[in-house]
Amino acid sequence: MLILLPPSEGKTPAAKGPAVEWDSLSFPELNPYRAKVLEALGTVSAHEDALALLGVGASLRDDVERNTRLHSEPAAPAHQVYSGVLYDALGFDSMTPTQRRKAAESILVVSALWGAIGFGDHVPAYRLSMGTGLPDVGRLASFWKPHLTAALAKRSKGELLVDCRSSTYAAAWAPPPAQTVAVNVFSEANGKRTVVSHFAKHTRGELARHLLTRRGKAPATPGQLAKAAGEVWTVELVEGTARKPHALNIVLAG
Repeated sequence: MLILLPPSEGKTPAAKGPAVEWDSLSFPELNPYRAKVLEALGTVSAHEDALALLGVGASLRDDVERNTRLHSEPAAPAHQVYSGVLYDALGFDSMTPTQRRKAAESILVVSALWGAIGFGDHVPAYRLSMGTGLPDVGRLASFWKPHLTAALAKRSKGELLVDCRSSTYAAAWAPPPAQTVAVNVFSEANGKRTVVSHFAKHTRGELARHLLTRRGKAPATPGQLAKAAGEVWTVELVEGTARKPHALNIVLAG
């Protein structure tokens, strides 16, 4: 089982430590493309209109300025750098050592800057969204898609892929539908069902934690995943097609 996560929008910078060591990152074959994105990001972030070009507000000025020195910024494990609703719900720090090892083996983060990294990979905090376009790179989802397809093919072969990414990050890599389950979250009240957006991050984080901390073997099929999720939530499994992945719908009481 592999759990696919998006990065968090907000990130916690490392207070000290060495800079990113490129050769230590998962999928080192992505390094030439990472370098290209990093260079373009640094150029844009140094521009006088950087905030507008990156689509962020004035409160993130320090984050954008940090983008200009990512080669030298302290790096920390991805599970420390990425923060926010999903990662708080996942609760890596409160896991046992065995559960942490399982998380490091099972979680991949799809990133606008790094393409894809492991949960234990050391990276600096940065500010960049997959929906952004950069000079000489273009829209990042389109840029990364062929590179991620090639790099992740071997790692994902034979694995059940639990896709907890948002649509923006899902656009950067479309894994084989037969082995992929997209996680959706709905709220239902008085017979009416609505899509949950912000709270979906929390529920996806809780699902990832449940899958990593529950007893027994990790689910290996969509049906086994639905059964595992059904231990906690009301769920529906929608069968996929040749082009569309399976869907695990988690239904919360409104």
